[in-house]
Amino acid sequence: MKNRQVSQALKELALLIQIEGTEEYKARAYFRAVRSVGSYGEDIEAVARHGELTNIPGVGKAIAEKIEAFLASGSIPLLDELRKKVPVKVMELEAIPGVGPKTIKLIYEKLGVTDLVSLEKAAQDGLLEDLPGMGTKTQLQIIEGIELLKAGLGRTLLADAMEIAESLRKRIEAHPTVNQIVITGSFRRRRETVRDIDILVDAPDAVSVMEAFTNFEGVIEIIGKGDTKSSIRLENLMQVDLRIIPTESFGAGMQYFTGSVDHNVHLRGIARQKGLKLNEYGLYKDETKIAGENEEQIYEKLGLKWIFPELREDRGEIEAAQNGTLPNLISLDDIKGDLHSHTDQSDGTNTIEEMLGAAAEKGYEYFCVSDHTQSLTIANGMDETRLLRRIDEIDDLNAAGRWKMKILKGAEVDILADGDLDIRDDVLSQLDFVTVSIHSRMKDDKKKMTGRVCHALENKYVHLLGHPTGRLLLKRPEFEIDLEAVFETAKKNNVAMELNAHPKRLDLNSGNLRAATRLGIKISINTDAHRIAELDNMQFGIYEARRGWLEKFHVLNTYSLKDLQRLLKK
Repeated sequence: MKNRQVSQALKELALLIQIEGTEEYKARAYFRAVRSVGSYGEDIEAVARHGELTNIPGVGKAIAEKIEAFLASGSIPLLDELRKKVPVKVMELEAIPGVGPKTIKLIYEKLGVTDLVSLEKAAQDGLLEDLPGMGTKTQLQIIEGIELLKAGLGRTLLADAMEIAESLRKRIEAHPTVNQIVITGSFRRRRETVRDIDILVDAPDAVSVMEAFTNFEGVIEIIGKGDTKSSIRLENLMQVDLRIIPTESFGAGMQYFTGSVDHNVHLRGIARQKGLKLNEYGLYKDETKIAGENEEQIYEKLGLKWIFPELREDRGEIEAAQNGTLPNLISLDDIKGDLHSHTDQSDGTNTIEEMLGAAAEKGYEYFCVSDHTQSLTIANGMDETRLLRRIDEIDDLNAAGRWKMKILKGAEVDILADGDLDIRDDVLSQLDFVTVSIHSRMKDDKKKMTGRVCHALENKYVHLLGHPTGRLLLKRPEFEIDLEAVFETAKKNNVAMELNAHPKRLDLNSGNLRAATRLGIKISINTDAHRIAELDNMQFGIYEARRGWLEKFHVLNTYSLKDLQRLLKK
């Protein structure tokens, strides 16, 4: 999908407008569109084809026209014009921690800085400290920011951030004066990746809490330290901010710092319409606080049902809260089985018995063993002979009754270059559940990739498309693929889409999940586990499912075995 490229082009445009110094209000509008397009999830090209770009929050007619121009030609005339007028590599400079549009504008106008190299030289030569509003400390911070950028400072997978956040939570909770603690920001909204960790604490002895926080083991830098807010950097370069919020404002603080920005802007607009004022300290009527101790009060006073944090992206959740149509989001307890796993017979670590034992401990009603097939030689994929032996093995295991759950005979079958599958139909027909996936020729163009996948989905024995866009978060982008066409083919052939719960995949993303379920396509949330420990990744699939507005009935593996088998019938 080109969502990221569109978002980046709009962001560059907004930054250049700010640096040029004209029409600041337009820059703010572009930044909102940047956030919306970046998190929208659905294929921006498909949205444009249907003439629905203005349905994206923050995208009006003028911005929609610029998106259409970019999709058609790879450029935006106004952006090309501004690049010539302001020859600054704004995206390069803005990526440096602590460097924003105002700083970029200042160093460009005063020192002629246009890129990372020239900024680093100016800082090392001591030229920044004499600029208005900067000084020696800011200059040092920029030098450190450049070093961090070079070291790869960026976003962290939610799973990795969760380990860090939970460790910090336990240490802070152990402080005797802490009454309440919550981790907010994109972490609480369960975004797939997290830039930093924001922690709110209710504690009467703020000074001692801050002292303990800034002296935690693993802190390599104290970015700032105060009575109500402190910031540290950990060994993995992640920044952590701690704020002390009084009890009477704790709910308002939770709401404000959870975000998203667009969700909060929308809420503040509703507050103004009601003659109220909303900020991180509470909801006010004139000077009187009417809510703030808990989040539910804030939403209730604004005439809304409380909104799950995972939904707070200003993508219709506020309207749903107003009219009583918020989804009853899926939970981990709803899952009755896992339909995609591997053993040591392909590229897994554990034996089939070990995987089954671990799955049984989770109380699953069914579990599908689905090793790779022959074309994926690097993963020791099974040919027809080995797969038939595995089918017999699972029949024997089921007959033995060692585990109460039903063991489903499956395979993750490779989609070949022409869209055919690498296992014969007469063998596929003997499987309970067939997943097909792309593992080769990932750089095929959109037409070729879409044709391959759609052809594979037309095979009458296929039940699921595995990790449909092939993305690896922070490592590999999505395939070039027309998901709209894929979804239409899947619907016609009663094929489900996978939400791969591996923290590095989380594929499909939240926007594509909404698009698929609007068409009535079922989703299967699977761990794709290659070892016992990875069976616990189901929780991350649930987080992404909730971000995609999924309810229990949308998801195949929330159904009983009997109902699942009914749904799988072709």
